[in-house]
Amino acid sequence: MKVVTHGRRPEGPFVVVPAPGGGLSGHRMTAHASLAAFLESGEGAPECEKDAITLDQADCLAPLPRTHTFLDGSAYVNHVALVRQARGAEMPARFWTDPLMYQGCADFCPGRSGYAADPEWGLDFEGEIAVITGDVPMGASADAAAASIRFVMVLNDWSLRNLIPDELSKGFGFVQSKPPSACSPIAVTPDALPGWDGRKLHGTLCVDLNGAPFGRVATGEDMTFDFGQLVAHAAKTRALPSGAVIGSGTVSNRDADGGPGKPIAQGGRGYACIAEQRMVETILHGAPATGFLQAGDTVRIWYEDERGDAPFGALDHVIQD
Repeated sequence: MKVVTHGRRPEGPFVVVPAPGGGLSGHRMTAHASLAAFLESGEGAPECEKDAITLDQADCLAPLPRTHTFLDGSAYVNHVALVRQARGAEMPARFWTDPLMYQGCADFCPGRSGYAADPEWGLDFEGEIAVITGDVPMGASADAAAASIRFVMVLNDWSLRNLIPDELSKGFGFVQSKPPSACSPIAVTPDALPGWDGRKLHGTLCVDLNGAPFGRVATGEDMTFDFGQLVAHAAKTRALPSGAVIGSGTVSNRDADGGPGKPIAQGGRGYACIAEQRMVETILHGAPATGFLQAGDTVRIWYEDERGDAPFGALDHVIQD
């Protein structure tokens, strides 16, 4: 089943739509109480009924517009390695064995939304996969944590790159540099995703910038920490109530020869954020050439499975003045 939230009220309701491949517009879908209430109930997934309401993607909020916990990892350690290499900084060995994770804003924007930021802040998108959990007990194993995953979705972790260095230099983490993220209009139950192996999602995360292909990255490759490990890491010292959102961090692939990935125009898979292209430019040429987002730019992010279906719908953003 797929699940989306619908309407303009902050807490729902959510609607059940057909299995992946059916698309959004024109289908008859069934409205239920808020997704948060459904998660708390622990009930099985409701069925999609006929002759209910017709849904359009433009009507969709994030699956959980407001929740209590958003923890974002950096599971694709290739991204972190490129950051360190571009800065000339040593990569700590433990980054390959202990996940990085920060606590972000737990309000989420719709997938179809504008965004405005001071151009000096260095606005960037970050294409990610995220999961929504049921209750996770403190100290849960990676297997138990993986079994707690109730829904999967796509997430755009907006980042203000030029604010990050000063914030991190204080040694206390992200706040101003990480505004609310945006989510795909649809969250999908794992059993309805052909590419879900129980811990990772195998498919292609697609990013278009101003209508041109920018990224076609493989979500199941180069993922150092799977979602079972990420959720277990988050739950090491705290129980996670149902409705916790755990992000993968920017999807990032190595090149076929093990080096930094290439842009699509050069035969590579491209990138899920502008910063990564800038890091590769710095490593190869000594300085970045690609600028961050400006007013009027458009960003489209979606996931395709092996059949070419887009089960989560798409995130469409226009950068505003």
